[in-house]
Amino acid sequence: MIHPKTEIKFISKEVGYGVVATEFIPAGTITWVLDKLDREFSPEQFHSIGPKYQEILDTYCFRNNKGNYVLCWDNGRFVNHSFNSNCLTTAYDFEIAIKDIQVGEQLTDDYGYLNIDKPFRGLDEGTKRKVVYPDDLAKYYKVWDKKIEKVFPKITQLNQPLQELISPKIWKTVEQILKGEKQMESILTNMYTPQALKEKS
Repeated sequence: MIHPKTEIKFISKEVGYGVVATEFIPAGTITWVLDKLDREFSPEQFHSIGPKYQEILDTYCFRNNKGNYVLCWDNGRFVNHSFNSNCLTTAYDFEIAIKDIQVGEQLTDDYGYLNIDKPFRGLDEGTKRKVVYPDDLAKYYKVWDKKIEKVFPKITQLNQPLQELISPKIWKTVEQILKGEKQMESILTNMYTPQALKEKS
């Protein structure tokens, strides 16, 4: 589920629609949580569902570390890619704002950690990266981990409208990390490695 203080808005002909903040969202806010209405499709289901449905899933799904396609039921599926994203996923089935997000500003993800199937060229944002590749998570996880670690302590200091959707077990883990009792897991745990690649490594 996407943060409640957001809405869908037309961004441009090039981008289409996106998710924008309707209120100020401070860094450290949980912006999305995997919830019980999000639907998961195995690769077998994906390949048997038919071309039209495959096209929809290709457009709106991300892949988890099991290789399953996850379709967000709400506006979360309209969050666009940015090489300078203001949100990052974590190892705990939720995303977090790594920067303050102003009213009217898009919430963005870096699709490099979403286990995409094929490379694609993103909009030129003046960054060194111009193309998103399927193995970006393996290349950039250390950079993304540092960005998450910087704002992670704010999680329990801020109002979190989506906290009720997070399981007590995961929330307890978050608290243990903040107390220094556990180490934060890397975003790399989200990476899907096809079995063929696993067998070669």
